[in-house]
Amino acid sequence: MKLPPLCPAVLLSSAYLPPVEYLAWAVRSGRVLIEQWDTYRKQTFRNRCLIATTGGVQALTVPVEKPAAEHAPMRDLRISDHGHWRRLHWQALQSAYRSSPYFDYFADDFAPFFERKYTFLLDFNEALLRLVLQCMDLEASIGRTAAFRPFGTAEAEADLREAIQPKHPSPTGFRPRPYYQVFAGKHGFLPNLSCVDLLFCMGRESVFVLRDSLTAESMEAPGR
Repeated sequence: MKLPPLCPAVLLSSAYLPPVEYLAWAVRSGRVLIEQWDTYRKQTFRNRCLIATTGGVQALTVPVEKPAAEHAPMRDLRISDHGHWRRLHWQALQSAYRSSPYFDYFADDFAPFFERKYTFLLDFNEALLRLVLQCMDLEASIGRTAAFRPFGTAEAEADLREAIQPKHPSPTGFRPRPYYQVFAGKHGFLPNLSCVDLLFCMGRESVFVLRDSLTAESMEAPGR
């Protein structure tokens, strides 16, 4: 399924199992351009996702190797094998979502990503993004930037490379539509978690949450 686009294109940073807001922009835009020439920064969604657990929100972080050169582009950032993180992430996802309505349905699709070793974070993130869209039965035209453009001169209609951040309120106009969550009875609704929270809880009905969380009024975002 392809949702009617609300803007011609959106420019996004790479993200590990990105938040619902990120996915909403991806499916409501005519084209998605993932920035591959920016410099990696810590404490962003580039290598971090947020999931709901019995104890509240938990961050899962993919360890990365220190770049060989200063200001190395995102496309050259390598994943580290430190700390058996793949096994730990998969165990965390199983623990958090094994009782969700759709985890068992999609688990076999995700498990190989926590067994196979990807070299580059950019490739790993994009492959997971495509899998999430496939599981939701959603279409998005995804490509990568050919060169870095300074902010304000980007080729995309909406430049959100730095707008969607873990610890800062989003300026994009995203208004999360509440949906069923496993631990809502304990924590209330937790907005803008990883897209896998939405997928495992709502399955292919995720499309309605994404559609209603980003409307025409929301497209008045910085960077346009």
